[in-house]
Amino acid sequence: MVAVDPRLLVREEGFAGYLREFKRRMRSGDLGSMPVIVALILIWGIFQGLNSSFLSANNLSTVAFNVVGIGMIAVGIVFVLLLGEIDLSVSYVSGLAGAVFAVLSVYHGVPDYLALVLGLVTGAAIGALQGFFFAKVGVPAFVVTLAGFLAWNGAMLWVLGKNGTINLPTNGLLYNLYNYTFSDVAAAYGLALIGTVVYLAASLWETRRRRSAGVPFRPLSEIVVKTVLLAIVAFGAAAVLNQASGLPLCVLIFLLVVVGLDLVLRRTAYGRQVFAVGGGIEAARRAGINVAWVRISVFMISGTMAALGGMFLAGQVNSAQSTQGGGNTLMEAIAAAVIGGTSLFGGRGKTWSALLGALVIVSIQQGMYILNLNTAIQYMITGAVLLAAVVVDSVSRRTQKASGRA
Repeated sequence: MVAVDPRLLVREEGFAGYLREFKRRMRSGDLGSMPVIVALILIWGIFQGLNSSFLSANNLSTVAFNVVGIGMIAVGIVFVLLLGEIDLSVSYVSGLAGAVFAVLSVYHGVPDYLALVLGLVTGAAIGALQGFFFAKVGVPAFVVTLAGFLAWNGAMLWVLGKNGTINLPTNGLLYNLYNYTFSDVAAAYGLALIGTVVYLAASLWETRRRRSAGVPFRPLSEIVVKTVLLAIVAFGAAAVLNQASGLPLCVLIFLLVVVGLDLVLRRTAYGRQVFAVGGGIEAARRAGINVAWVRISVFMISGTMAALGGMFLAGQVNSAQSTQGGGNTLMEAIAAAVIGGTSLFGGRGKTWSALLGALVIVSIQQGMYILNLNTAIQYMITGAVLLAAVVVDSVSRRTQKASGRA
């Protein structure tokens, strides 16, 4: 007889069993994305109450655009946090990648697509270098990436030269990647339909596969409810974007990156190795996992995603500037990953955390902007939200340990 997890058997009782399982998870501290979703709803509700234009199509479309750059960087941070480590260099890696693109494209006539690839390679190479010092030499990730924070800032300034700014051609590659929108309403609605149908088909296929294998599977009622909720969110977002300017290309690319890397984490052997190393290094070694390679590769992903985020940030202002990567870029990227639900202690998180966390941060920024409030208040509120997220994570871990789930 095949041994099964009793926590999954309850799902075979139908939707009522699923509700009991959901309540049990909440009581045991397995909160998932629930806190950040509740926080996002509260933030939107508060700002809408203070200014009725907050939930307008144009404002929400602006939020969607602004999420992309920080969100891309935060996706890479998620991978590092899954190991229980930190990458403090991502902000200036993003700035350096944008500078490399601008110099190659504007000053040396390199085709934009090739310059883009070389900018991404720059980010991956930096990640590999930092990962080597961390995994092979044994220098703490905090120290390695703090040194990188300083070094890559200097490298960016050196690449940009005395002027400190390189303007990109109007309607160039980065400009179009960030600003182009699919004005046809069919694009946004089509994406919503494809996403919903793919999710439903994948869920039904997974249920059929698990049923054939004789192991617990999700009830049809659960799949239907989740599919309906996804459809409401997807088509609602599509309607909002179509009321504004249409489906932004940068948002489409961001969603594809989030979904693709989510599949890597959840559906591949490599993803399971990342979680295993984050859960316990010694146990991962004994399981035959090449811990050093996983650590180096994770920092390569972080560097590559920082470079990709830097490309979109450069496209946002259509230039490579000495200020790119400065200010609050680093803190916002890390905060987005943590606020979205990725644990600072390693072993728990997903790429969707970057999307949700970035939505929270950008919503606060945009709400403050339309209310014409002082930037200092924005910083205090964002800091409070970040602290709340870490407190929830800490309490959740403690509760899970007490219930024997961690």
